[in-house]
Amino acid sequence: MVGVEEVVVDGKRIAITHPDLMIWESQGISKLDYIHYLVRVSGYMIQHARDRLLMLWLYPHGIAGKRIEKRSVPASAPEWVSRVYYKNKERILLNDTATLVWAANYGALEFHVPFDRYDKTDFPMEMVFDLDPPDDASFNRVTEVALKLKELLHSLGLLSVPRTSGSSGLQVYVPIEPVYTFEQTRKITAFIADYFREQMPEQITLERFVSKRGSKLYFDYLQLWRGRTMPVVYSPRAKPHATVATPLTWPELAEGIQPSDYTMLNIAGRISEKGDLFQPLTANKQNQSLHEILAFIERNKG
Repeated sequence: MVGVEEVVVDGKRIAITHPDLMIWESQGISKLDYIHYLVRVSGYMIQHARDRLLMLWLYPHGIAGKRIEKRSVPASAPEWVSRVYYKNKERILLNDTATLVWAANYGALEFHVPFDRYDKTDFPMEMVFDLDPPDDASFNRVTEVALKLKELLHSLGLLSVPRTSGSSGLQVYVPIEPVYTFEQTRKITAFIADYFREQMPEQITLERFVSKRGSKLYFDYLQLWRGRTMPVVYSPRAKPHATVATPLTWPELAEGIQPSDYTMLNIAGRISEKGDLFQPLTANKQNQSLHEILAFIERNKG
């Protein structure tokens, strides 16, 4: 067939349609290049996404077009696509590389997952703070707030991992033992967000509506909730430079980085050099306790 190339993944033969289609033109990344990238990082993505209800972001008219969000298994999907029957629907799971490649061929350019697993709903695997700047030129402000947040979390005895969103912002992940409800984690994220707003009122807002934020950085503690999602680690984003959601070390963030530094063209080399910096959330999961922090908040509320 013209315009089709077959790849074999996990013993499955997958016909890649329009393999030469340029998806990220400025970076020279074709559909087949994109799929090869996903295969290289699939192990790390799967460790993060495993048993979480996957949401695909499809861009049928290119990265500049409107997106379509897909959660359920389409009728055209092969029977081997990883899935689970959940609340009367067949939902996609990113539990193997073949499913990842199928989804990319189907049109997914971004992969997003919730904070909990389908078999342990209502108990998030991590706490996350999402720092969203008012514009692409304000990442220095993001860095400043993130480093202060890291120090606060450290003072509470919590290890944290910074990660570019792949867009303009930064996320700070805190691995936790999945025994706390969303309501319990919200007590902590709200407590910390209120503290930062009090300490940095001219730089930070907790206003969810973009039109009301002005020039302030949005300190998002609300995203951590049932059904809401974040990009899978190392997921590409539908941005012109093919940027990727990339974990960082705190020292390199302090030295100065930009989210545009990390793209599909250099992530595999970065992992080879530094290893997978997201391991405290995945392969080397740190089940940190929140009991003392929750007790402190309870003693000091009101």
